[in-house]
Amino acid sequence: MELKKINLCEAEKSLITCFEINRPVFLWGPPGIGKSDLIKKISEDISAMLIDLRLSQFDPTDLRGIPYFNSKNCSMEWAPPTDLPNREDSDKHERIILFLDELNSATPAVQAAAYQLILDRKIGNYSLPDNVLLVAAGNRESDKGITFNMPSPLANRFIHLELKADFDTWLTWSIESNIHPDVVSYLTYSKSDLYDFDPRSTSRAFATPRSWEFVSQILFSDSDEETRRNLISGTIGDGLTIKFMAYRKISSKLPNPIDILNGKVKKIDTKEISAHHSLIIGLCYELKSASENKIDSSLFHNLIDNFFKFIMQNLSVEMVIMGAKIALGKFNLPIENSKLKTLDEFHDKYGHYIHGASS
Repeated sequence: MELKKINLCEAEKSLITCFEINRPVFLWGPPGIGKSDLIKKISEDISAMLIDLRLSQFDPTDLRGIPYFNSKNCSMEWAPPTDLPNREDSDKHERIILFLDELNSATPAVQAAAYQLILDRKIGNYSLPDNVLLVAAGNRESDKGITFNMPSPLANRFIHLELKADFDTWLTWSIESNIHPDVVSYLTYSKSDLYDFDPRSTSRAFATPRSWEFVSQILFSDSDEETRRNLISGTIGDGLTIKFMAYRKISSKLPNPIDILNGKVKKIDTKEISAHHSLIIGLCYELKSASENKIDSSLFHNLIDNFFKFIMQNLSVEMVIMGAKIALGKFNLPIENSKLKTLDEFHDKYGHYIHGASS
C-alpha cells in the first residue's frame, strides 16, 4: 500500500510528534527534496545535538565497533564506535538526534547492524543513551538510485513518511532563506519547474529545491553572465535554463522596484504576465528589506501605499490579489491597517474577491 505524500511543513509536525513519543521515523523521498535540511532545521529548532551518519559509506564495523584482545581477562572485546553518541554527549545535551541517512542504500550487512541498533537501541556492548531520537532517510526504489531492499522486520520498526515537492512550502522557506529574487519570481510564475526530476531521464542535471538553491548562489556570485549560464545549465539542465534566462531578460527591462515604491514610477506598459510576476516579487523583497532595516513607520507605510497604488493601477485583478497575498502572507510584512491610505480603495475593489476565494 502506498504512503500518503506530505510536504515539508507537514513532515516537520509529524517528526516532532514522533520525537515526543520517541518512535523511530523513516523519511522517504526523491533526491534534492530537502530531507537532510529538514532534519537539520528541526535539530536547531529544538536545540538538539545532530549526528548525521551516511550509512551508504559505512562498513558493519563502523556501527558494531572493532574487536580487540583484552589481555587482562584473556577475552575478545569490542571497541565502541566513535560516531555514535556516548555518555558524555548525552550529559551535555537534553536531546540528541541520530540521523541514519541513506539507510536503504547501505549494504545488507550494514542494514543488519542498524537493525539491532534500531530494534534494541543497542549493538554489541554499546547502548544508545535514553535521550537519543532516531530518524532515518533514503530514496525510493523508483528514483533509480542505489538501494537495497529493506528487511520487513527493520521496516516495521519505523513510522514511514513520504515527502513531496510543494511550491507554497518552498516559497515560505525561500523568503526566509533569502533565495535570489529572480529564482523566487520565476518559480512563482512557473511553479511546475520547482521539481522536474524524471527517473527515466538520462539527464545529469535536473530541477529540485536543492538545485534551485544552487542557482540562487550562482546568481549572487561575481561571475560574468556567460559563466552563470553555463553553471546554471549544469545545475538544472539546458532546456530549463533557456526558459529561466529568457525570463531574466524580460525582468531586466522592468523599472527599478525602489523607484516604484518611492512613487517615481507609476506606470508600466508591458502586458507580459511573467514580467508582472517578477515585478511583484521584486517589490516585496524591497519592502522586506525596508522592514528589516527598521525604517521610520510612516515612511514604511508610504512605501506600502505606493506598492498597492501601483499594482491596482497596472495589473490585472488576479495579479493584484496574488501580490497582496504574497506581500501580506508569505512575506509577512508588519503592516498596520490604520496607517494605510490605500486600504479602503483596495477593500472596495478587491475585498469581495478575497472573501469569495476563502468562503
